[in-house]
Amino acid sequence: MTQSPFLTPDQSRQRRELAAQRRRTRRTMTAALSVGVVGAVIVAMALANRSAGHQHHASHASSPAGSTTAAKAPTLSPIGLPLAKPALALAGVAAPSQDPVHVPFHTPPRAGMLFNLSTGQVLWERNPHLRVPIASLTKMMTALLTVQSEPSSALVLVTPQAIDTSGSKVGVLPLGRHVRLESMLYGLLLPSGNDAAEALAQRVAGSAKAFVARMNSEAAQLGMGCTRYSSPSGFYDAGNFSCAADLAVLAHVDMAQPRIARVTHTYAAVLPFPIKGGKLYLYNNNPLLIYKYPGTTGLKTGWTEAAGRCLVATAERGGVRLGVVLLNSNAPATQASKLLNSAFEHVYHLPAVEQPPIPPGA
Repeated sequence: MTQSPFLTPDQSRQRRELAAQRRRTRRTMTAALSVGVVGAVIVAMALANRSAGHQHHASHASSPAGSTTAAKAPTLSPIGLPLAKPALALAGVAAPSQDPVHVPFHTPPRAGMLFNLSTGQVLWERNPHLRVPIASLTKMMTALLTVQSEPSSALVLVTPQAIDTSGSKVGVLPLGRHVRLESMLYGLLLPSGNDAAEALAQRVAGSAKAFVARMNSEAAQLGMGCTRYSSPSGFYDAGNFSCAADLAVLAHVDMAQPRIARVTHTYAAVLPFPIKGGKLYLYNNNPLLIYKYPGTTGLKTGWTEAAGRCLVATAERGGVRLGVVLLNSNAPATQASKLLNSAFEHVYHLPAVEQPPIPPGA
């Protein structure tokens, strides 16, 4: 019996069911394959991220504690001003393992730097770019703008705002009277008078607010990339900060100004002043001058509860000019003298100089 070329109704139904089953099987296989590919991609990405994370943690683990990892130099100041080239190029900064001076401290400062004031060579450092409160070290910039803007003979009006300032003061400023600017500069830098800072700011820029704007502009022009000022005195810590590297640059610029160098080198001054007796007696807060550290030339102290004890000191021996910045130090005079002695004697091979003892904790 010859097979018919046409399908019977039952055969046609069976053929349709088989075709539908094959289509369902193909769809299932395609979906499974797609899920597998996506899953493989996700797994690969996770493994790559995990590997990168391991490398990131490994790089941090290899960095010594307290050091600053290499980073791209900022191009803007903290308030968004373009940064110029630093006024002093610090050589060897952020490479503490290569520093030629290693002085162990039981309680080291929060941040600091020892450097050649002339060449910028970094000799010792700790957290050089850490932004911290700087208290009255702020007055280093106030002094710079003052001597850049006004002659010694200029007269400074003692305003109510100056009289009403808080914190350390000259304290005998006569309200409504005019004081010779150079006398006010001594009052700013020796006893760290906040009243003198306010009066000078008003004389130079018309108001403290305008003066602060000039302070931040000057910091950017000097290439100080981690510095922000909020007052002429530094009495309030909010929004007022810097770092050891920036303060080293500012110390170099300050000490290049003969008027600032002369004032900060002075331990005691007797100045003509429009008060009863006609004279003003001022004494420097710099502990290296107080304890007669050999070769001390400057510069400025600072203290608030947030900033701790701060010191920027400069010294010279045998033609070698060094600077040291200590931020939040429990013994700034002791630590500064140890760092300076180590550099003078072991880096520049100058003979040791006998010095009076510095009291513990000073």
